Amino acid sequence: MGTKSYDEFLQEQLRDPELAAEYLTAAIEDDSPALFLIALRNVAEAQGGVAALADATHLNRQTMYRTLSSEGNPTFATLLTILRAVGMNLSFTPATPV
Repeated sequence: MGTKSYDEFLQEQLRDPELAAEYLTAAIEDDSPALFLIALRNVAEAQGGVAALADATHLNRQTMYRTLSSEGNPTFATLLTILRAVGMNLSFTPATPV
């Protein structure tokens, strides 16, 4: 019996839309744009890969890899396009008072 690597386990888990949504929510709540973009890339990888996402969004593959890196800085329109392509909607909840 072989063991799965963490990456294999994560990819398997992120194929579930509910778990992927929770994962992205946790990443964005960390207040680190870089962490959120890496999490979004992980979701994209689990859903067929960044190259397939580039095809689905009609965005350049190299640009997609750069966008979903820790140094990425996507426009809001690009972010919405990517989220929709991985089956996610953007929603808002009231902030909890500190």
